[in-house]
Amino acid sequence: MQQAVQTGGLRLPENFESYGEARKKGFLHMKELKEQGKRVVGMFCSFVPTELVYAAGALPVGLCAFSDEPIPAAEADLPRNLCPLIKASYGFALTDTCPYFYFSDLVVGETTCDGKRKMFELLNSIKETYVMQLPFRRDEKALAFWKDEIVAFKEKLEQTFGVTITEEDVRRAIQAKNRERDVMRRFLELGKLNPAPLSGYEMGTRADAGSFSFNLEERCDKIEERIREIQADWEANYKDTPSTRPRLLVTGCPNAGVREKIIRAVEEMGADVVAFDTCNGIREKVEKVDETNPDVYDALARKYLNITCSVMSPNESRRTYIGQMIDEYQIDGVLEIVLQSCHTYAVEADLIKRYVTEEKHLPYLNIETDYSQADSGQINTRLEAFLETIMP
Repeated sequence: MQQAVQTGGLRLPENFESYGEARKKGFLHMKELKEQGKRVVGMFCSFVPTELVYAAGALPVGLCAFSDEPIPAAEADLPRNLCPLIKASYGFALTDTCPYFYFSDLVVGETTCDGKRKMFELLNSIKETYVMQLPFRRDEKALAFWKDEIVAFKEKLEQTFGVTITEEDVRRAIQAKNRERDVMRRFLELGKLNPAPLSGYEMGTRADAGSFSFNLEERCDKIEERIREIQADWEANYKDTPSTRPRLLVTGCPNAGVREKIIRAVEEMGADVVAFDTCNGIREKVEKVDETNPDVYDALARKYLNITCSVMSPNESRRTYIGQMIDEYQIDGVLEIVLQSCHTYAVEADLIKRYVTEEKHLPYLNIETDYSQADSGQINTRLEAFLETIMP
């Protein structure tokens, strides 16, 4: 069993691999795979059906960037007051400093926000970027439209790689990806235990770093091994000593770029982040693709259209699921993280705040930020004040 070590106020396993370390190790592995002739599809969002990429015999890799390093270069073409995730993603491509973008044979975007939609036009001048047009509601017309987009994406993959994707190929990929959803959901749901058996910092880091492990089966095996280690440690050492530390749910935008200054900071202040309602958290894992549906493309369309992203309007399902998480994870407060200029989450935050405070009667804090460290002091002050409303 791995021994836990205290790192900056967090209990982490001795061999804990940071997000940056996992990303760099993935670079080397990706280079080896490309030298073996593997095909790579770069992606930005959980709405893109990775099952089709696997069915085409290719490897999906995440291209969203969580560092402010390339943002100055990106701002030569993009407005300064744009979402940092968009600027960083474009900046790495523009400066040719992201090996994953370099090794991608095709880049796939999706219309989850206006900023990304227009950025993809610029990105296409650097490397071919195929854009899936996402509908912004959930009804039968939207479902039919999205199914057509999924079929068109399948055809694009066939054309790009000179392959034929059969329904059996898709079904095998669905089964493999559903297993990963099951495994990751079990890992993320460890936060339901009290006391929390692992930090939210580790939970989020492992979830994000998974995209740099390109063998789905090996990825699942490693996470299952970690689940067994955590459960055994909890049963042996913590099961009978419930914690009084505030239990927080984090919602909103992808938070990898601000994990250090918000997630790590609030846990070092004495709270436990036990749940993530985010697209780099449990959101995409909630619903699996229906393996009994005779129409594999209809099954994919139904699953992916139900992701509770703020791009959907109306989006009652997000509030419903947050409510379920609050109850199941014994949440004491909700922390919403909104990246600068992410308008859909910024507007929807008011609905989430009302739901949390008026219907669930819990404290709520909204932090709007970017990837810089300029607001770290202000964020710490706000987090401390927030925790004072919760701590006994």
